[in-house]
Amino acid sequence: MNNPFEQMQGWKQNMDHFFGENFWNGFDDVLKPPIPQVNMYQTEKEIICYVSLPGVERIKDIDVFVRGTTLVIAGTIKLDQSGQVIKEEILHGAFDRKLDLPYAVREDKVDATYRYGLLVIRLHRYMQQDGSQKRISIKQLDED
Repeated sequence: MNNPFEQMQGWKQNMDHFFGENFWNGFDDVLKPPIPQVNMYQTEKEIICYVSLPGVERIKDIDVFVRGTTLVIAGTIKLDQSGQVIKEEILHGAFDRKLDLPYAVREDKVDATYRYGLLVIRLHRYMQQDGSQKRISIKQLDED
């Protein structure tokens, strides 16, 4: 009798050969949504991120980093569960999420608060200075 899982593995190997080994990586977010879930909103001068973090016992265990146009959120969502899973919709476990931001933000001005399982991060746009020009002095090297 044929094992259907062996047939599926053969099918996947053929698809990997045809499309490339990384073909299935593009489906990760469809097959398993990323954690934590994030809503991001922007204004002219600010980005506001709402991050769903249920089950966080100690907020000190969540790391938030910002550099230029990237926001990184890492940590673990823990749920106290026991017994056989009947239905599982709340994603949990270790995560390391990198988010692209629509513009560069100030690393020195980030506000983050956590309440009722929701982390709110306010990022402030990096604004160029006043736009004035500074004259550069030129040294003459070929004087006699």
